[in-house]
Amino acid sequence: MELRHIRYFLAVAEEGSFTRAAARIGIGQPPLSLQIKDLEAEVGTQLFHRVPHGAELTEAGRAFRDAVATMPAQAADASHAARRAARGETGSLALGCIGSAVINPIVSTAIRGFRRAWPDVDLSFEEASSAALSAGLRDGRLGAAILRPDRSAAKDLRLHVLAEDELVVALPNGHRLAGDSGPIDLAALAEETFIITPRDIGAGLYDAVVEACRAAGFEPRFGQTAPQVATLLSLVAAEFGVSLFASSMRQLSVAGVTIRRLKGRGPNLALALAVRRDERSELVRNFVLQARAAAKGRSAA
Repeated sequence: MELRHIRYFLAVAEEGSFTRAAARIGIGQPPLSLQIKDLEAEVGTQLFHRVPHGAELTEAGRAFRDAVATMPAQAADASHAARRAARGETGSLALGCIGSAVINPIVSTAIRGFRRAWPDVDLSFEEASSAALSAGLRDGRLGAAILRPDRSAAKDLRLHVLAEDELVVALPNGHRLAGDSGPIDLAALAEETFIITPRDIGAGLYDAVVEACRAAGFEPRFGQTAPQVATLLSLVAAEFGVSLFASSMRQLSVAGVTIRRLKGRGPNLALALAVRRDERSELVRNFVLQARAAAKGRSAA
């Protein structure tokens, strides 16, 4: 049984005439009659009484009409829903984000713009480390993630860089260099103990710190570790050591901590939107476009 048979049947039932129904549908009356006969043969009973003034529903025809009356509208709604889903206008998107990126204006702008443009998409949010978010992308739990990529991420993830941060140094207020107003030479911190985010949580930051210290001529000596920047800065304030972190996070104000820029150009820390390389979802593509637009707008501001 095809949907057109249902439409033809309903047209005849509403018009009470094969001739008027044929004119309404835009086909000849004989082909319409043949289509209705085929439908009756498939249903297994007569649906219309053919009478001189037109066509009347049989008892079986009335029962059939009541059962199929909404099918054309349901089919149209289903087609519309399918087209919207194909365009990424509906569905669900699980988005991951590292904690240090939540306060980045690019991230909030991208999420706000996406929700306004596609209000019918169910957007869920997960905060975790870059390593955990990469794993979530690989196992399909996440559709997209905003993270600090390490070297391994580029192998099976597609990365869209949203921002580049420089490294800055956090010093206890009582540190010998805290009173300097200008940038600090990283080599001057060669004998310091560095507070760092563990590599298994943030490999991108960890590797950038090691690379910067080695470029300055020394191997960093690590002390306490901290999974979050706020904890890291609190440990600096308590004089456990000094720390290097992304410049975009310097807006976090912690009493007892002085933030200074570094001399020269060290390695940059990329903030990227990552998706699977084989991702085919139009919904994910829409978020990528929104995030890239937010990043472009921020850089042009």
